[in-house]
Amino acid sequence: MSRYRGPRFKKIRRLGTLPGLINKKIRIKNVFKNKFGFRKKSKYKVRLKEKQRLRFHYGLTERQLIKYFHIARKSKGPTGQILLQLLEMRLDNIIFRLGMASTIPGARQLVNHGHILVNSCKVNIPSYRCKPKDIITIRDEKKSRALIKNSLVSSPAKTFNSLSIKTKGIS
Repeated sequence: MSRYRGPRFKKIRRLGTLPGLINKKIRIKNVFKNKFGFRKKSKYKVRLKEKQRLRFHYGLTERQLIKYFHIARKSKGPTGQILLQLLEMRLDNIIFRLGMASTIPGARQLVNHGHILVNSCKVNIPSYRCKPKDIITIRDEKKSRALIKNSLVSSPAKTFNSLSIKTKGIS
């Protein structure tokens, strides 16, 4: 309904690199910089651009981002840091960070099609908020394993200290 399905390169050119949106290397030409001159960016423009980067990187709608912001604002601690924690705990983002999918939209598709199990329960909601100690596994089907094996082989992900992946059972 409101998910952005338009050209991704336009968004990347305008907002800068978004590693979750596309896995290709892009060379952005600075053709128009000298033509129109340099203007000081207003605070509003800087904040809007950063908000749009968050939205398009994580594949969120405006309403979802506002809900996450309200949750972060209500909880104790720095709001920005808590907001990023909430966004990083989403299931589609964790699958992307583990390297099971090359992009966040690809991870969303894996979750929507039921290839992912969380604590041995089928979860088909990409915005599912994972908790620490959750075990994310691949559904025990040949098709599911082949999809994830291809993405693991093609682009090994740089996993964080808090995430670990065991590729022993994938074949």
